[in-house]
This record gives sequence, structure tokens and C-alpha cells, in this order.
Amino acid sequence: MKGKGLIPNRNTYNTLVCGYCRMGWLKEAAQTIDLMTQSNILPDIWTYNMLISGLCKETKIEEAFKLRVEMENMKVLPDVVTYNTLINGCFNLRNNSAGFKLFEEMNKKGVKPNAITYNIMVKGLSKEGNMQEASDFIKKMEETGVSPDCVTYNTLISGYCKVGNLGAAFKTMDDMLRKRLKMDTFTLNTVLHALCNEKKLDEAYELLCSSSKRGYDPDEVSYGTLIMGYFKNENADRALKLWDEMKEKQILPSISTYNSVIAGLCKSGKTDQAMDKLNELLERGLVPDETTYNTLIHGYCWEGEVDKAFHFYNTMISNSFKPDTKTCNILLHGMCNKKMVDKALKLFNVWVSKGKSVDAVTYNTLITGLCGEGNTEAALELLTEMQERNYKPDGFTYNAFICGLTEAGKFREARHILEEMVRGGITVESSTYIALMHGLIKRRKSTSKVSDISSRVDVLGPKRYASRKTLATAKAAAKRNEERATADNN
Repeated sequence: MKGKGLIPNRNTYNTLVCGYCRMGWLKEAAQTIDLMTQSNILPDIWTYNMLISGLCKETKIEEAFKLRVEMENMKVLPDVVTYNTLINGCFNLRNNSAGFKLFEEMNKKGVKPNAITYNIMVKGLSKEGNMQEASDFIKKMEETGVSPDCVTYNTLISGYCKVGNLGAAFKTMDDMLRKRLKMDTFTLNTVLHALCNEKKLDEAYELLCSSSKRGYDPDEVSYGTLIMGYFKNENADRALKLWDEMKEKQILPSISTYNSVIAGLCKSGKTDQAMDKLNELLERGLVPDETTYNTLIHGYCWEGEVDKAFHFYNTMISNSFKPDTKTCNILLHGMCNKKMVDKALKLFNVWVSKGKSVDAVTYNTLITGLCGEGNTEAALELLTEMQERNYKPDGFTYNAFICGLTEAGKFREARHILEEMVRGGITVESSTYIALMHGLIKRRKSTSKVSDISSRVDVLGPKRYASRKTLATAKAAAKRNEERATADNN
């Protein structure tokens, strides 16, 4: 530029600083400001505000504060934009106290807060769940002559929903309606999600139906949220009816919404209907993803239709579907549940031989299956392989072994693994101890051994899974076994 006789001015440099900051190139932005000063062009408030904004976006709040001191030393006074940027940066880092101090400081220095300032304060307080303080700030906002806008109320509604205060959320919505302010779709969906979480599905449906009259624009997410709410509440018929209503309103579902409905149908034991949805999305020209295929495979396995799951799996592979580790784990789990452990091992070996990845879940599934069949030796071989591959055994792994060894009458080995778990700091569920106790009782072991195990359950406390009644029953059964054995010896 200079080579052509053109001299950059402040606007030129500021444009460069703005571009660098937007891209996150803060070093280059700072170098540009140095070039400005070398060219006897002093940075102005706009220059500094851009760089402060860039620093805050990168969570470099301390550097942003240092830059504010630097600009003041250069006789460039911070304005409302400077303070808004710094306050927002503090709240984003959950440093509320610093945000409040800046708010007080700007008032003392005669910098009047605007609607954006108050909205930042309301957002920061709402994120922390301090809804009373957030509401108080809106009152303070109105007292200073600044009118709350759509952003203010939408933020407040979202905050109320997050803390479960739906009554206050609806009251705020009514306030918006009276002031002819429009709730945005994101907030509408937040309210719908909160209602579904509270299982207030009738209220959610009523809000969805009245949303257009209230001036809200429901979208695919709005309908999808309530559809999933119906599925979770085991009301598949209502979910499918709402699905039809959505399409009647020309709101076309994306692959994400199709996946949600397919998952809901599969969990409801309606995998064949879920397949219809797959065919429907294909007819619409949508492309299924891994979630779509894995959900359907899981659906068939859930229903015990492992053969159908494999048929679908093979069909999809021929259609360029690339199965992942999750796919493998779903199939292995389905086969082990149907006592098809040998076939599961064959699939596992083929999978590994092709260089495909496995994880700790893969090993845990097979180990559980083998232990369930009493094949603890093969399970131990897998455990060794698992450790060689740097997959750390967890509570599930050890619990499977303890239950399998106990069932096989190998109490010494089971106790050894139990002690290894305790030494390793791995959580032992009381269900594992109960399995050991029942195994001891079944083989008429002494009361002392059962008491030793039950004392470990007592240490776990009442929040664990075994009831005191269960423990008492186990001890009584062990005592009867011991008395019976004594009588037989006499």
C-alpha cells in the first residue's frame, strides 16, 4: 500500500485490528496497534475496544484489564462498550464479584449503563441461578429509564426454567405479551423442555398450540422436544400424532429429529415402525447417519431379535454404512444377552483382525457374557488382553468376574479379586457382596464368612443397594445351613 504512495489512516489500521480480533489473531492485532503508534497515529476508543473484546473472547481477562489501564494512561477513557465487554468477560468466567465491581465503577465514573449492560448482568445472574437478583436488576433497569427488551425477558425466562420455577417463567411470558414483546423460539423451546422434564406434557402441548397466537414461532425443535417428552412418558401414540401435526404444518423434520423419533419407537418396542421412519427419510432424500443405524440395530437387539439386527447390519454395510465401535458393542451386548457368547467372540475376533477399534465397553461386555456362562478362564484371558491394550478394568469388569467365580464355587478367587478392587480404590457395589453371600449360603458355608461379607455391605451405608432385610435373610440362611451341617455330623 505504501509502495503505491497510499498512506494508511486510523480507519485502515482499525479495520485490520477488527479482522485480526475476529479471527482470534490477537498477536497480529497488537502488532498492528504498535505500527499505528510508530506511524504517529494514536489508537482510539474503537481500537482498544476491539482488542479488549478479542482478549475476553479468548478468556484472557487479566490482559484485557491491563489493556484498559494502558488506554487510560493514553488519555483514552473507557466507554459503555468497554465496560460491557469486560463485565461480560467476567461473568463468562463465573467471576461475578468482578462484574459487579465494574458495574459500580462505571456508575461512579459517570458512564451510564445501557440496555446491553443490564442484559449482561441479568444473563450472568441467571446463569448462576440467582433469579431474585436478576429480577431485581430488571426493576433497577426500569427505575433508571432503560426499558427491558426481548433479550432481557428471554434471558429471565430461560433462567427461571433452569431453576425449575415454571410459574415465574409463565408470569414473565405474560408480562412480555402485555408489553407486546416477542419471546424468541430458543426461549420457547427452553420452556417446552422444562415442562417435559417436569412431565407436564399437557401444559407443554397447550403452550405449543397457543404459541402462534402469542406471537411465537414454533420450529422443528419445539415439536421434537414434546415428541420426545411423550416417548419418555411411554406415550408413543401421542408422540406419533404430534409428528403428523408437525408435518401438516409444513415443518419438515431433519435427520436429527428423525433419529429422536426412531430412538423413541425402538425404546417403545416398535422397531418395525422405526424402520418405516428410516424408509420415509430415505424417500425424502435425507441421508441416515451412524446414530440412525446404531439406534435401529440396538432396537432389534433390545427386542431380542439379534438375527434381524445382523440382517439389517449387513444390508447397511452393503449400502456404504461404516460401523463404529458403538455398533460392535451393541451387537455384542445383544448376542451375549441371548446366550450367543461364542458368536459374539467370533464377531469380536473378526472385528479386531480388520484393525477396527474396540474399547473397555467391548471387553466388559464379552467378559460379562463369558462369566455368565461360567467360562471364567476365557474371561481371564480377555482381561489380560484388555490390560495389554491399556484398557483399565473398572467396577463392571471386576463385578462380572466376582459373580461368575462365585457361581462356579470359586470363592477364594472371588475374594482375591474383591480385595484387589478395594486396594485399587474401585467402587464395589453391594450387589457384588450380596452375590458372594448367596454363593456362600448356596454351598452351606459358615455364618462367620457370610457375616464378614455382610459387614462390608454395612460399611457402604444405606445408600447402596442391599436392604437390611436382605442381609438379615442371608445371615439367617447361613446360620441354618451351619446348624444343619452340625446336626448331620452328630
